[in-house]
Amino acid sequence: MRTAFLVAAATIALALPAAAQEEPKGAPAPSEIVAAAPKSDWVAIAPEDLLVMTLAPDADGKPRTVVIQLMPAPFSQGWIHNIRLFARAKWYDGISVNRVQDNYVTQWGDPNYDNPEATGKPKPLPEGLRVMGEAEYVTPAKCAYVSSAGENNFQRYCDVGFGSPLRILDPYVTKGEGGFSDGWQMAGKIDGERGEVWPVHCYGMVGVGRNYSPDTGSGAELYTVIGHAPRHLDRNIALVGRVIEGMEHLSSLPRGKGALGFYTAEEAAKRTPILSVRVASDLAPAEQPAFEYLSTESATFATYAEAIANRRDPFFIVPAGGADVCNIRVPVRRVAP
Repeated sequence: MRTAFLVAAATIALALPAAAQEEPKGAPAPSEIVAAAPKSDWVAIAPEDLLVMTLAPDADGKPRTVVIQLMPAPFSQGWIHNIRLFARAKWYDGISVNRVQDNYVTQWGDPNYDNPEATGKPKPLPEGLRVMGEAEYVTPAKCAYVSSAGENNFQRYCDVGFGSPLRILDPYVTKGEGGFSDGWQMAGKIDGERGEVWPVHCYGMVGVGRNYSPDTGSGAELYTVIGHAPRHLDRNIALVGRVIEGMEHLSSLPRGKGALGFYTAEEAAKRTPILSVRVASDLAPAEQPAFEYLSTESATFATYAEAIANRRDPFFIVPAGGADVCNIRVPVRRVAP
């Protein structure tokens, strides 16, 4: 497995009405670079790595489906084993969204488990769950400095023991060395030949709720980031995936008024029921969603990341000189099965 780390500081694009002014010619926007990517630069996501979560219909009766991509090896595999087990045991069916904290997280699980407003007994957990230690929040790597590669870019190669070496590019760093591992945003810490790599809490990432240390959570409670990236949680909680479709169904829910955004007893009606969670490979072939991500090892991705770090398309005046790793979102698209 290879990891390319590209780091850098955020920019925000403001859209003007099309009639306000004629767009001048200039460098392509990141979206245009992605749209022009050849088919060979896209990587299929295996159905075994997708969760399909069906929420209760909204107030207008419209269906709500959320698709989560699970993280690949070697990251968080004990928790991901548990999550697949929960899904296949249909344990998640009938749980609910119990906490929505503004600019932070949406969390779901059994409303009677570790919930300040619990009114009954928690659901018994399925057999076969793994118990993980805190050391598994990070993955060790052997690294070596190689050479500089372009303005403000530095190459290192690291081996985490899964396949090919991983490349790290770290021009601008806000929280350790940041970059990408097989299509995922990552951070890392390198000291000579020794290093560690870990997933980061970007918008839409999915993590495992837990109690106080040494508890690391089983996967019975999950959350997704709905606000500014809470990077202080990195290496303190297991990250297991990311929402790749239907994020609007989780980010737009009513905020809870209880502690940490939990719904109070008076707000019980605000809890959103979760009807089912399935591993996509367990669905009938016609029902399996199909997605691809833009390879973070491709030349297209390198061009895309540089375009975000240094916006030169017509609206922008001054290139920022970098971008935080969370602002370089890995493009994911739905495709025909």
